[in-house]
Amino acid sequence: MSATLEEMFNKDSILDVSFFNFENAITAAYFADAELNIVKANKNFKALFPNIKNIEGFNILALLGRLGVSDEQIEEFSNSLQRDKKVLIPQLKIKTSDAFKTFSFLATFTENGTFSYLNGVQGQLIDRTEEYRLHEQNQTLLAENETTNQRLKEKSEKLESIANRLAKYLSPQVYETIFSDRMREDESYTRKNLTVFFSDIVSFTDISDTLEPEKLAHIINSYLSDMTEIAIANGGTIDKFIGDAVMVFFGDPDSAGEEMDAFRCVKMALEMQQKIAQISRSWKANETKSPKLWWKVPIPWLVLYSWLESVYPHS
Repeated sequence: MSATLEEMFNKDSILDVSFFNFENAITAAYFADAELNIVKANKNFKALFPNIKNIEGFNILALLGRLGVSDEQIEEFSNSLQRDKKVLIPQLKIKTSDAFKTFSFLATFTENGTFSYLNGVQGQLIDRTEEYRLHEQNQTLLAENETTNQRLKEKSEKLESIANRLAKYLSPQVYETIFSDRMREDESYTRKNLTVFFSDIVSFTDISDTLEPEKLAHIINSYLSDMTEIAIANGGTIDKFIGDAVMVFFGDPDSAGEEMDAFRCVKMALEMQQKIAQISRSWKANETKSPKLWWKVPIPWLVLYSWLESVYPHS
């Protein structure tokens, strides 16, 4: 009777040849028999168990327990291997001699019709500690970036809210200068000819003493709002409100030329006078007990000041 190949070749030699590719692998590789007892293991696998001098013959499940793998994961490994004939655990925390490390654990049943002792389980432990460390760092950075972006969004919304509130109190020209790049250090201050307009309500102090605060506030707010709209429509820059008084100037930050600035100022004053007459008629029609408004300086004697002495910041 002729001998079979399995009988003709030395078992240890065949195992050495079959395991040759794993001997110098950077992974921790092993080969176990069908009962999961270690037959061959490379130096990286053996290095995981410095206290075991001869690792051959140890059961892989028992070795996993020595590495600190939980009973649940060991059971999962065993069940998956028996059920699917292969198993992959992407992330396995293992306690080594110096620290906890993260490995991927792969194992599969091998089949060989010629050499029965090659039927067993081939597996590898791939060290992914650095990979997962970088992944965790990236996740931390992403979380920090998300937090930073959220804070920037909140600050941006807050600044936008502040800007919108300022827009209600600043002339468009001043607002545009502040929130644009028009201002330069060498142009922060300049000397200009400005056309300046002043107006207030006749006997405002006496009027304020005879009205309820709420009605007075309504009257003055309505009056100043209308005057503001007219000033802005004519290109005037509202400098300030002083009680019932309004101060508007033309020529800064934008100027249409000194003559045109003065013309616009006079045009604005005429429109304001017309608006005051309209307001008085409206209040009278509504039977509102509100005072009749007069300017201290009537339009025929409107005083327009132009001077070089005033120095205004460009902003």
